[in-house]
Amino acid sequence: MNLQLLLQVIILLLLWPIKSVAKAPPPPPPLTKPNCPYSCGNNVTIPFPFGIGENCYFDKLYAIDCKSSKPILRSINLEVLEFLLEKSTMRVNQSVISSCQDKTTEASFVNLEKLPFYFSYYDNIFSGIGCNNLASMSSADHDFILGGCFSICDPRNKTEDDSCNGIECCKAGVPWALKSFNISIISINNATSSSSSSQEEGKCKYAFMVEKEWFESNFKSARRVQNWNQVPVILDWRIPNSSFGELERDESSKFTSTSHCESDEGGLFRCSCKEKYHGNPYFLHGCQDIDECRDGTANCSGDLRCENYEGGYRCVNPKRPKVYTIILGIGTGLGGLLLSIGALWLCIIIIRRIKQKEENFKKNGGLLLEQQLHSLDGSIDRCKIFNSKELDKATDHFNVNRILGQGGQGTVYKGMLADGRIIAVKKSKVVDESKLEEFINEVVILSQISHRNVVKLLGSCLEVEVPLLVYEFIPNGTLFQYLHDPSEELSLTWEMRLRIATEVAEALAYLHSSAYLPIYHRDIKSTNILLDEKYRAKIADFGTSRSIAIDQTHVSTKVQGTFGYLDPEYFHSSQFTDKSDVYSFGVVLVELLTGQKPISYIWANEGRNLATYFVECVEENCLFDILDDQVRKSGKTEEIMEVSDVAKRCLNSNGRSRPTMKEVAMELERIRACNLQDDDDNIQKCYEELSR
Repeated sequence: MNLQLLLQVIILLLLWPIKSVAKAPPPPPPLTKPNCPYSCGNNVTIPFPFGIGENCYFDKLYAIDCKSSKPILRSINLEVLEFLLEKSTMRVNQSVISSCQDKTTEASFVNLEKLPFYFSYYDNIFSGIGCNNLASMSSADHDFILGGCFSICDPRNKTEDDSCNGIECCKAGVPWALKSFNISIISINNATSSSSSSQEEGKCKYAFMVEKEWFESNFKSARRVQNWNQVPVILDWRIPNSSFGELERDESSKFTSTSHCESDEGGLFRCSCKEKYHGNPYFLHGCQDIDECRDGTANCSGDLRCENYEGGYRCVNPKRPKVYTIILGIGTGLGGLLLSIGALWLCIIIIRRIKQKEENFKKNGGLLLEQQLHSLDGSIDRCKIFNSKELDKATDHFNVNRILGQGGQGTVYKGMLADGRIIAVKKSKVVDESKLEEFINEVVILSQISHRNVVKLLGSCLEVEVPLLVYEFIPNGTLFQYLHDPSEELSLTWEMRLRIATEVAEALAYLHSSAYLPIYHRDIKSTNILLDEKYRAKIADFGTSRSIAIDQTHVSTKVQGTFGYLDPEYFHSSQFTDKSDVYSFGVVLVELLTGQKPISYIWANEGRNLATYFVECVEENCLFDILDDQVRKSGKTEEIMEVSDVAKRCLNSNGRSRPTMKEVAMELERIRACNLQDDDDNIQKCYEELSR
C-alpha cells in the first residue's frame, strides 16, 4: 500500500506542469570604473569620466571630492547636484547675489576659461529681482556687457505674481559658450514712479544665473527670492579631443555599433549612446541594449509575445509554428512580395514627406503669411520660396562655422546658392505659436520695403522644422563693431560717420513716410545697422517692427527694445510712436559722435545713460570733452555742432518736441552738402543758411 502511494506521488510530480522560470534581468551597465565609488550621498551618481578617488576619473579636472555626503567638483569647487550623462551636462549649485543698499554691487563667479566646461546656452537664463534694478552680466575684465535686464516696481500691484515680465522680476538669455562673467546690480532710482512704499518693499535686489526649467517651476513671487541662497545652474562638459585615445574606447574610431562621439570646433568632444541603448558611452562597449520586454516599454497587445533583440524588439505570435511562417513566406512568392513592399514603402515615404512639409508649412505660419499677403491687395511682390534641400546645401548643412551672428529671434548663417550668389539665412529658434506672429511679421514688413539702405529679403522657406528667411549678404558686419570693438583695424572717419548717419535717417524716413503703410522699426541700435562692401549703411532685424494704418498715431504694445536706446516716454506709456524711433536714432547719432556705448558703468553708477550724459554736456558747453578722437581730428567744428544739435533734439524727453525722421534726414543731408563744398566762402555761407 505504501509502495502504491509512493508511485502515485511520483507520477503526479512528473505530470505537474513545469512553469518556466523567468530569467533575472541583466544588471545595469556600469557607469563607473571597477572598484570605484558609485555615488556620493544617497542620490548623486558619479559617472566616468568623473570619479571619486585616484584612478577613478579620466583627468584631475573631473575629480570629485565627497565631503559631508555632498559631491564637490574639485576643479571649480562647486557642489554637483546631478550628472546628466546622456546630455553631457551637470547641475551645480551657485550663489545668488543680493544688495539691500542703493549702490552698485558687483560679484564675479567661477571662471571656466581653462576648463572644458561651459555655462549652458540652452538650459540657463539670467534673472534680476527687485525694484528699479538694472542687473547685468559683463565680461571678466569688465570690457563689455554680455547681457542683462531691468525690473521696475508697480505701486498698484500688491499681489504676489509668479510671472517674470519686468515687474519686480526680469530675465534674459545667456551668451553662447560662456566661460566667465561678472554680475552687477545697479539701482536706477528715477526709472519709474518713486512711491516710497514701493521702494521700501523692493529695497533688496537680487541677480543670478539659474537653470531655466528649475526657475519656471520654483519662482512664485519676487518676494520669496530672499529665501534663495543658492540656485541650480547647468554646465555643459566635454572631453579634450587630443586625449581621445586615453579613454577606454576604440582608438581607431570615434564610433562603435552602440555609441558615437562628435567633436566641436574648439577641439572638445562629447559621446552618447545610440537609440535603443543605454549606459556609459565613455567606456568601450559601455552602451548596452535596452531590453524593452523586461523594462515595460514594449507594446505588444493581445496574445502577442515580446521578443527582444539587439537594438530593438518584436512582437510574435507564440501559437504559430515557425515552420508555418517560413512555408507561408515561400508560398506567396518572395519576388512578388519584395516588389510590392518596395513600391508600398516608396509611396509611404513620398506621402509622409509631402504631409510633413504641409504640416511644417502650417506650423510655421504659412497660412498666416498667405492671409497677411492677401490682405495687402497684391501691393507687394511675393518673395521666392526656397526648398529645404537648396538651403541645406547652401549652408553646408547649417555648419556652425557658417554662423554670422545670433540674436533673440534666431541664428544667421552665411551661404552660397547654386548660381554663386552669397546669402544670409536666418534660422528662427522660435517654433511655438506664441512667437510665430513675430516671424511672419518680419516677412510681411520686409516684403513691403524697397530701399537701398534696408537689407533686402530674397525669400523664405517654411516647409522645414524651424522657419528660414533668406537675405542679401552684407559683408562688413555691424556699426557696433567699428565703434566699440578695439580689434577692428578700420577707424571710421568723420565723413564716413556723417554719411552713415544720413543713410540710416533716410531709410527710417522712408519707413515712416514713404512705405505702402507706415512702419515703425522699434529696435534701432548700432548692432542692427550693417555695413556693405562700400561701408554703406543697411538697417536690419525687423522681428519686432509694426505696420500701422495711415490714420494711426501710435502702437500700444508691451515694452520691447534695448536698454540705452529705449524711448523713456514709450517705456512709461507702452505707446510706441514714430518719435520713439527718432529717440533711438538720436542715441545712435551720439554713439557716432562720442564712440561710447549707450550703457556704461561710468554713468550707470550715477543713474544715467549715454543719452542723458550727452544732453547735459551739450547744455554745459563741454561737448568736445566727450567726442571721439576721430571726430575731433577729422570733423569740422560747425558740422559737429550742427549734428550734435540734431542729436539733442532727437533725444528730447517730450516726444512731440522731437523732429520727424524726414526732417532729421533733410538736415543731415544739408550738413553733408556743406561738407562737400570746396570753397571756404561757400562753406561759411552754407552753415549760415543752416543756422537760420
